[in-house]
Amino acid sequence: MNRRRGFTLLEVLIALVVVALALLALTRTAGGQVRSFDALRERTLAGWVAANVLSETRIATPLPAIGKRDGHVRLGNRDWRWELEVKATDDPDMRRLDVRVFAADSDQPSASLTGFGSEQPSP
Repeated sequence: MNRRRGFTLLEVLIALVVVALALLALTRTAGGQVRSFDALRERTLAGWVAANVLSETRIATPLPAIGKRDGHVRLGNRDWRWELEVKATDDPDMRRLDVRVFAADSDQPSASLTGFGSEQPSP
């Protein structure tokens, strides 16, 4: 008697279930990586916006007036909203500059940066 040996239907179905579960796990992992990358990109761009606001403020007015300012900017094909708060320090010739940056559609800051501004010392 000549019997051919092969896979049964049950063995093939079990193998397909195992492959499907493995592919599902890989898909979920890839989706998580994409979300992580998007969040990292948002924080990076927001950090650049904060650094730009801080630098522009220091260049325009080395010793800015105390108070709050805000504005909008477009960077990385996205709209950003920033808030700048200038505070006094113990040194009257120095100011603390706190910048917070928000995605245009968010109330939570994506980045914040603190710096200091002062008049250039006289020679």
